[in-house]
Amino acid sequence: METVSEYFGSLVFDDRVMKATLSAKVYGSLKKTIDEGTTLDIGVANAVAAAMKDWAISKGATHYTHWFQPLTGITAEKHDSFISPSPDGGVIMEFSGKELIKGEPDASSFPSGGLRATFEARGYTAWDPTSYAFIKGRTLCIPTAFCSYGGEALDKKTPLLRSMGALNKQALRILRLFGNDTAKCVRSSVGPEQEYFLVTQEMYDQRPDLRFTGRTLFGAKPPKGQEMDDHYFGVIKPRVAAFMEELNHELWKLGILAKTEHNEVAPAQHELAPIYTTTNIATDHNQLTMEIMQKTAAKHGLVCLLHEKPFAGVNGSGKHNNWSIATDAGQNLLSPGETPYENAQFLLFLCAVIKAVDDYQDLLRISVATAGNDHRLGANEAPPAVVSIFLGDELNAVLQAIENDTPYEGAKKTQMKLGVNVLPKFNRDTTDRNRTSPFAFTGNKFEFRMLGSSNSIACANIMLNSAVAESLKIYADRLEGAQDFETALHEMIQKTIRDHKHIIFNGNGYDDSWIREATEKRGLLNYRTTPDCMPHLLDKKNVDMLTGHKVFSEAELRSRCDIMLENYCKTVIIEASTMADMAKTQIAPAVEGYAAEVAKSAAAKKALDASLACSYELGVVKKLSALTDRIAGKVEELEDALLFLQKAEDIFAQSAMIRDSVLVKMGELRVACDEAETITAKSWWPYPTYADLLFSVK
Repeated sequence: METVSEYFGSLVFDDRVMKATLSAKVYGSLKKTIDEGTTLDIGVANAVAAAMKDWAISKGATHYTHWFQPLTGITAEKHDSFISPSPDGGVIMEFSGKELIKGEPDASSFPSGGLRATFEARGYTAWDPTSYAFIKGRTLCIPTAFCSYGGEALDKKTPLLRSMGALNKQALRILRLFGNDTAKCVRSSVGPEQEYFLVTQEMYDQRPDLRFTGRTLFGAKPPKGQEMDDHYFGVIKPRVAAFMEELNHELWKLGILAKTEHNEVAPAQHELAPIYTTTNIATDHNQLTMEIMQKTAAKHGLVCLLHEKPFAGVNGSGKHNNWSIATDAGQNLLSPGETPYENAQFLLFLCAVIKAVDDYQDLLRISVATAGNDHRLGANEAPPAVVSIFLGDELNAVLQAIENDTPYEGAKKTQMKLGVNVLPKFNRDTTDRNRTSPFAFTGNKFEFRMLGSSNSIACANIMLNSAVAESLKIYADRLEGAQDFETALHEMIQKTIRDHKHIIFNGNGYDDSWIREATEKRGLLNYRTTPDCMPHLLDKKNVDMLTGHKVFSEAELRSRCDIMLENYCKTVIIEASTMADMAKTQIAPAVEGYAAEVAKSAAAKKALDASLACSYELGVVKKLSALTDRIAGKVEELEDALLFLQKAEDIFAQSAMIRDSVLVKMGELRVACDEAETITAKSWWPYPTYADLLFSVK
């Protein structure tokens, strides 16, 4: 039986394969392109293409595709075979450097936000040599960027790579000031934890809301939910364990560093966490992970739900974006070392992140804004919509000492005393963790916890990379011209702490008093919904920063604002339409039918004994009859609200109307239907209940 180390990355054209299949000259040239961003020669591309084709065919591949990430939130691929006709009537297998470097998918049917007219169909995909090609099924997948005929980015990879370039440029300037002349590049790295739910295929197929929207639009609270906290880290059920085992196998073959798996807080909820890797590769891997999760679940008769809030009243699913920056030599620039107070380079990079998060808290909120995530943020399993930073006691004390020019005595190591002699002794960490913070320092990285489970991690990391690059640029501009570097450095760190300490909060982010303090006393932003935050993408300071670092053009920003709001509107409209249809065609008739049966039972009892009051039956019929009328009325109000959307002048107005009207009407309809579920006999209820869905996987 093959061991993990033997098959890990077996479907990836990785460094091991390149070393074995390319000449030393070609390999060296390609590595220079990957590591230093140098231009790729067409001769090298031809050699790589030939080796890649031969390797892929040896693995059973017959086709290749330029695999890219358009603004749909998922991946896209157009497959072409390797075959070309030969003079004798047969075929030969060919793949050129030109085909490797450039593809031409139709760009007219992908979201462009006005960057392209519908009839302007030409688009290009360009090979990203920094992300390894891989085989999926019988197809060689080549990670690529996607742009329009005019050169505008129509994907998420292109601006992500641009943001990584901006961060690299500014971080190297800072390192040079500290005397580091050997670092060739600085890269951001990410380890995205992925939460998800598993339900049975049978139950899923009976729920139109799950099939059309990814979440349950109706559902009364079950007798038992997550109150006992008994699912978290609990014993993994056999069917789930089998799914996880196969998932790991498939991910490992693709070189995806799946590391940790466990039950999450809610029933039927689980989590997978990978090991860190470079941000653009981590982004590609996370998109693949979500796809393979869903395919693998189907093999086990399960459905993997990636929606941020598939069930009301229980925890939703997030994606914790663990972000750090390091040199090509492996030096983590966010590692405090043993004496963070004396580590000036670390303190400057730390301050750059603090400044970036404060200056661009709106962009971080925008980067995670979706209709699904709006249901999750601010609930008790997710951070609030207010962005703040958790640093912990030690770093907080360090910054306070610097701000006040007072000595820092250092954090004392405390040995844990567990009261059992046979247990090993170990030192307690100098800071605790804060699971309620949107942006928490966790030792040598920051954990951005606001991402929703279905989100691409590209958006959050684009904004994070760009904002930190801007802070570093400001620092480098000042320090490079300073007469006294040490004095200027101290003053800059001190000024950053004083100007931006209001973004630092080490307390309970779930506490209502914190939201009041954050907004009323500290002046932090609280954009609760997508329509609240998305228009601020076009604020001058944001446009100036993102265009200044050439991460986006202004036209690309406007397009993304339109696309995100349009996606928000379409998502909620589909949900509302599904809700109205379910209520009209199945819930209301079921409630009415059950009421008729109870009334019939009462009549039969009366016929047997006219003295019987039948108060129970009559009470049930009265309640159900009133609920049926209420459901009908709420459906009509919801449909009227949907029709009224047609009067909106633009996508900004429409999204606001959805927030203020449609979502309210959806909530009112749900309350009526969920109440009816608690009274209607289970045999009459048309859909699997929450109890069925959450506890059906054994």
